Amino acid sequence: MTRPARAARSALGTARTYVEAAAYRAGWNLAVHVPQPVVDRALRMTADQLYGRGGSGIARLRSNLSRAVPDADDAALDALTRDAMRSYLRYWGEVFRLPRFTTDAAAVDEAIVVDHAERAYAMRDAGRGMIAALPHMGNWDLMGAWACAHGLPLMTVMERLKPERLYDEFVAFRERIGMTVLPLTGGPPTLPLLAEHLRGGGFVCLLADRDMSRSGIAVDLLGEKARMPVGPALLAQQTGATLFVATSRYDDEVGKLRMTVHEPVATRPGEDGLVAMMQDVADLFTADIRRSPADWHMLQRVFEVDRRPGEGGAR
Repeated sequence: MTRPARAARSALGTARTYVEAAAYRAGWNLAVHVPQPVVDRALRMTADQLYGRGGSGIARLRSNLSRAVPDADDAALDALTRDAMRSYLRYWGEVFRLPRFTTDAAAVDEAIVVDHAERAYAMRDAGRGMIAALPHMGNWDLMGAWACAHGLPLMTVMERLKPERLYDEFVAFRERIGMTVLPLTGGPPTLPLLAEHLRGGGFVCLLADRDMSRSGIAVDLLGEKARMPVGPALLAQQTGATLFVATSRYDDEVGKLRMTVHEPVATRPGEDGLVAMMQDVADLFTADIRRSPADWHMLQRVFEVDRRPGEGGAR
C-alpha cells in the first residue's frame, strides 16, 4: 500500500471512529426520552441491516458461533448469526437506558433475574474478596449494575476506545452505576491495583473469554484451543480471593436478562493450577454459550486456529 493510500485509510478510520462515537452518544441521549418499544424496534432493524451488510465482524461472529453449534447447517448458522446481532443490539439498547437506573435496586430488578444470588452474598460475607470471570454474553453492564445496587460494588478493567472522548464517556457511565474502572493501557499496571482491592475484601469483575495480551493461557473452549487471560486465576492465587463464573442470557419467557452465579472455582497452586483454574472457567463458559449461543457477542478472533502468526489479543 502506498503512503498516500495508507494516509487516506488512516484518515477514514479516524473519521469513522468519531462517527461511531457520535452515534453512541446520540443513542444514550435518545434512549432516555424515546419509549422503549420504539427503541427496541429500531435496534432490531439496525441489527438486521448490519447482518445483511456483512463484513469482517459478521463473518467472525458466524465463524465463532459455528464452534458453539458445530452441527448447524448453513441456513441454521445464518439465522443464528442474525439472532446474535439482534441480541448484541439489545445489549446496546439496555446500555443506553441504564443511566435511568443508577443504583436503584428495584429498577434494576425490573430488568434482570438472578439465579443463585445467595452464592454472591456468601462470598462477599466471607470477606476474602471475590473475582467474577465473565464471557462477552448477555449484558455484562446490567450484571454490574445489579451487583452495585445490591451491595456488591465492583472494580473492573476496560479496554481503551477511540476516540478518547468515547472512552471517557463509557468510564463515566460505568462509574455512575457504581463501578470503579481501570484502563487496560495508558495507566498504572492493573494487576497490583486489583490485588490490593481484593485483599481489602473487594469485588473484581473481568471479561475473560478473549485474551488481549501475549500471556494468555491455552484452554479448550467450545471444543477448540483458545487463549484466555490468566488474570482471574492469578489474582485468586495471589490474594486468596474466591474465583467464580457469572454468565447471563436473555430469557424470552420472562422478558428479562437472566444472570447465573456459578459455584466457586477451586484454587490450585503453581503454573499447572493456573491452567486448571482457567480450564474450569472455560468449561463453564462452554456450557452456557452452547445453551444460549445467540447471546454470545463475540465479533473478534478467539480461537488459536484463527489467529495471525505472532498475534496476541485481537480486537
